[in-house]
Amino acid sequence: MNVVIVGGGKIGAYLAQLLLAEKHQVKLIELRSEEQSRLANDLPGDAFIIGSGTDPSVLEAAGIRKAQVVAAVTGSDEINLVVASLARFEFMIPRIIGRVNNPKNTWLYTPEMGIDVAINQADLMAHLIAEEMSLGDMMTLLKLRKGQYSLIEEKVHPNSAVVGKALRDVALPAECVLTAIIRKGDLIVPHGDVVFQAADEVIALVHASKLKNMADLLRR
Repeated sequence: MNVVIVGGGKIGAYLAQLLLAEKHQVKLIELRSEEQSRLANDLPGDAFIIGSGTDPSVLEAAGIRKAQVVAAVTGSDEINLVVASLARFEFMIPRIIGRVNNPKNTWLYTPEMGIDVAINQADLMAHLIAEEMSLGDMMTLLKLRKGQYSLIEEKVHPNSAVVGKALRDVALPAECVLTAIIRKGDLIVPHGDVVFQAADEVIALVHASKLKNMADLLRR
């Protein structure tokens, strides 16, 4: 996959390293010439160029016409939005990801502005912190759909209401799907006849609004 990243700060450079490690074709654009030596330490010399990601000629030099994805991850929402608009409407890039710096600007990150996926760091971090405050021992393994769904792991408490009940007799929260049960190191595929036991490790895909309901079901 060919990827153009605009913004060579910590996020952009780390993203470039990840993608290069996965054998993708990556070109990173960074405006600040003083960052050149740092980028040269982190990335191959042909993986980045110094210039403005809002300049069509620089985007051309970065090979944007061959790109399948553009990620605008600078520290400026204004620049990210301009990059996204150029990538979509000038170069017809099929997939564009934009970093949201100020949560108040999230409403601007729309398909009409050329952005397919908006990554709102502050919102994601705030929700993760709030979640950890309220969910006790529940472990979040993976976030999906910009944090709308979580793959979680929770141990069944000995005094939980589900202990001794078959899965078919347990009213799971809406928008919740059990994906696996780990019992004494063995993987059990959930089906209606499976009976919950104390200390079962339940892995489930849960909507963010139902995380507390799921936790309450498996706890004391």
